[in-house]
Amino acid sequence: FCVEIENEDMFARSFTRAVKSPQIRQFSSTSGGGGTANILGAAALAASGFAYYTANETNKSLESKCNDLQIQLSGKTNSAFVFIKPHACKGTPGKVEALVEDGFRDAGIRITGKGEMAAETIDKKMHIDTHYGAIASKAVKLTPQELNVPDKGQAGFEKMFGEKWGDAVSAGKVYNAKEGAAKLGIDGAGLDQKWSQLTKGKDLIKFGGGFYCGKVDGIYIMNGFYMAMRSAYTNPGEKIQWYTVSWPADALSWGDFRGKVLGATDPSEAPKGSVRRSILDQYKTLGLKTKPNTGDNGVHASASPFEALAERANWLGVSMEEDAFGKGLLAANASMETLTQWSGDAQVQVEGETENGKTMSVFDALEDLDADTVLAKTAKISK
Repeated sequence: FCVEIENEDMFARSFTRAVKSPQIRQFSSTSGGGGTANILGAAALAASGFAYYTANETNKSLESKCNDLQIQLSGKTNSAFVFIKPHACKGTPGKVEALVEDGFRDAGIRITGKGEMAAETIDKKMHIDTHYGAIASKAVKLTPQELNVPDKGQAGFEKMFGEKWGDAVSAGKVYNAKEGAAKLGIDGAGLDQKWSQLTKGKDLIKFGGGFYCGKVDGIYIMNGFYMAMRSAYTNPGEKIQWYTVSWPADALSWGDFRGKVLGATDPSEAPKGSVRRSILDQYKTLGLKTKPNTGDNGVHASASPFEALAERANWLGVSMEEDAFGKGLLAANASMETLTQWSGDAQVQVEGETENGKTMSVFDALEDLDADTVLAKTAKISK
């Protein structure tokens, strides 16, 4: 017989293994064909093995090419999540929305989706709590028993308040902000008023970034400032107007989207013509009762393509596996488990940026980067 083989070395190895296989020896002894049968059987078995190997390698090659194409495709477009904050939704109906939408269109940014979300939904589904991440979790999600207070923080607590952290928790003296407000019979604004009177080093201690404990009316409350922030989104009658937007990454960088189109966090420092500066300059014409400031600055927008992915998943329930940018990250070998962890602003090590044993916020590591740069940088981030 005659067989044309492209990879002779591979076929030779398959043939040698096939000759030694029990199936071929058994076939040879029972068929009476002797050596010829042995050779023919070995050739057939080797050919099937080689075909499997070739198909498997082809599949791997196709998968690799598909992943490369997906990464290239996902890297060409910057996509953000944007919402008009509750305070800016209280002006003359439609005016702030028109200003924001016109600002995006003038910058070549396409609005791909829009909608309104009421306070009841934001509250029930805890969208704002997920949005504020670790700060919110310590205020409304985690119980005192679930808090991981570092040894240094526990020592500082004992020095400041004269009792051990563990003893205070066991005695039922520690509350998250939500439970603490209920215990004191006050709302978020009332708790914020009491919290603002605390003094760091006297009755207020910082355990870590966004991790505070204050003594209010004889009980210990975690991140008591958060409830007032939360109530701005969850009080009856409040709402947000959200948008999903996208634009060619090579036409507008993410940094310019935030710095020039949206404008600085402090709207008074934002460039003229930017969305936030325009809301500030025109707030009376827009029907807003209060002048925008650093906190109430009109509009929120994602700080990076990755934060945009996390925000679409949180606010809109978009599956990361179905999201256009999420597909790119998965193709770049980031697992769903990794993406879920990163969505909570995990602490990570970044090659070339963090010292040995040190970590940084994954949100900080990816801030203001374009989609293609984020996809490339994931390989340098610990998973």
